[in-house]
Amino acid sequence: MDISNGVLLDLHRRMVRIRTFEEEAGKLMEAGKIPGALHLYVGEEAVAAGVMVHLRDSDQITSTHRGHGHLVAKGGDLRKMYAELYGRATGYCKGKGGSMHISDLDLGMLGANGIVGAGPPIAIGAAFSNKYRGTDNVTVCFFGDGASNEGTFHEAANMAALYKLPVVFACENNGFGEFTRQERHQAVHDIADRAAGYGMPGIVVDGMDALAVYEAAGEAIARARAGSGPTLLEFKTYRFFDHVGIRGMGVIYREDAEVLQWRERDPVGLVETRLAEQGILSPEAAAAVHEAALADVRDAIAFAEASPFPEPGALMEDIYTVSRGVA
Repeated sequence: MDISNGVLLDLHRRMVRIRTFEEEAGKLMEAGKIPGALHLYVGEEAVAAGVMVHLRDSDQITSTHRGHGHLVAKGGDLRKMYAELYGRATGYCKGKGGSMHISDLDLGMLGANGIVGAGPPIAIGAAFSNKYRGTDNVTVCFFGDGASNEGTFHEAANMAALYKLPVVFACENNGFGEFTRQERHQAVHDIADRAAGYGMPGIVVDGMDALAVYEAAGEAIARARAGSGPTLLEFKTYRFFDHVGIRGMGVIYREDAEVLQWRERDPVGLVETRLAEQGILSPEAAAAVHEAALADVRDAIAFAEASPFPEPGALMEDIYTVSRGVA
């Protein structure tokens, strides 16, 4: 697949914006300025960027507890994102959702979710709607290796394949379900192998290589958009920071040498090296991208810190229940 210089630079910019957003958010959490827990996406940027560059605003995604990178890559408003992390009224969820529940329906972001495996049923609902209404929109469902063990994933995969729904299952396999290594919670080595049980293609992708992600995602999204049904993509990736925050919760479950080995394949560094070798991105131009991203993030932080907290009276707003009549 030929990739234009414009697309390559777009991939790089999206990845840098994710990296900068997450590093600064992690620092703020560690300093006690952002309440609660943040599950940071640093190290996995190639996946979100490589997928999202193919999507339109009308295409949907479902996200996870580690979901900031997905919305940043899809063009989310950094100000609204940071305001939500700070719990301010100007945030995406008016300060009441926090890090794990950010959504932007105008961008097709159907929501991050703190429940492991909660995204697949939502994704196939959106995909079913797309097919029923005769659109060519595609839904991408992001989930992790741990979520691939949940019944919600298996039921969604079965239904998606049966009805040839326009959905792509994007498994971000970072090797750990919280603190548990993949080999300790499932017998398969490649989660993509599970696709055969549902009658859909399953493809293993180097999730640290933005160009490999771009190519695999492009084919799967095009297949879904053409009406040929779902694909399971397994992106082998790694989170550089701990399960929560930067330093984590004091649980020892991996060696520093392992993290350093994965950092040698830093997805941002890899794409910058490749673009430099091709004469597409000079060191000075790369530095300018980083500086612009940092300026945008600092602006978003300032906006969030200057924003008001929700009024107490807003506590019960935007809450919905479904009642059933009693026969």
